[in-house]
Amino acid sequence: MTGYGKAVLELPNKKISIEIKSLNSKQTDLNVRIPYVYNEKELALRSMLSKRLERGKINFFMNSEGIGDYSSYSINKDLAAQYYRELKEVAQMLGTDEDDLLGAITRLPDVVKQADESVDEDEWKQILNAVEKALGKLEEFRLQEGVSLEQDFRLRIANILSLLEQVAPFEENRIERVKNKLKQELINAVEEGKIDRNRFEQELIFYIEKFDITEEKVRLKKHCDYFLETLDTKQKSKGKKLGFILQEIGREINTLGSKSNEQNMQQIVVQMKDELEKIKEQALNIL
Repeated sequence: MTGYGKAVLELPNKKISIEIKSLNSKQTDLNVRIPYVYNEKELALRSMLSKRLERGKINFFMNSEGIGDYSSYSINKDLAAQYYRELKEVAQMLGTDEDDLLGAITRLPDVVKQADESVDEDEWKQILNAVEKALGKLEEFRLQEGVSLEQDFRLRIANILSLLEQVAPFEENRIERVKNKLKQELINAVEEGKIDRNRFEQELIFYIEKFDITEEKVRLKKHCDYFLETLDTKQKSKGKKLGFILQEIGREINTLGSKSNEQNMQQIVVQMKDELEKIKEQALNIL
């Protein structure tokens, strides 16, 4: 969701600067700052930005600077005086030059305003074209970041699948150890000739089923494959869906850990969790 776009529009009597910044957010958080003369267009502008950018903390800033013929402009004297007092105080505090304060003030928002405050529709169409250019640059920025994130996601998922394959050598030995441990404890507690073999086999089957991780391994692989398939889709907004799949991947890894009952397998599970957390952190950046 992170991106930045800028566009500058030069009209006969003014220069319009547009900046759009987008950061990560679960919802759409839109902040719009435009010159007061365009206030009647704010709702339409907000709708346009929300539909185009979909999600994220979005800051939109538009500045209008008068150039050329100033005959159609007037100065907001009260606002200019307020700016002057505050800037002079800052200049004195920093010990900087105060000579060009008036020049700086005229470039601040809403100090120089157009005498005719109605919005010219042809002018507004040109402004919207500039907004489109800024949005295009922001989306290019997002796409570049998305390519890097996709490469990282594929690497992490490949690591999880590789770690899953490393579990197999420890599975058979683990079940055999459980079997021998139960048998030894039973012998220690009961005379060998009095052991109920049928009951022992039933208990053994119970523990083997309890520690069996075949289903978890199959589901984990399917979830990882589905995650990669979702990355390949042409769907524009897929961040939330990827987040749901990551939850399922995490659930299977946790179950593997709880059923492993073997040191080497538990170490592998810890590595899987580490890879998964790295994906989750970056997945928050996905639209």
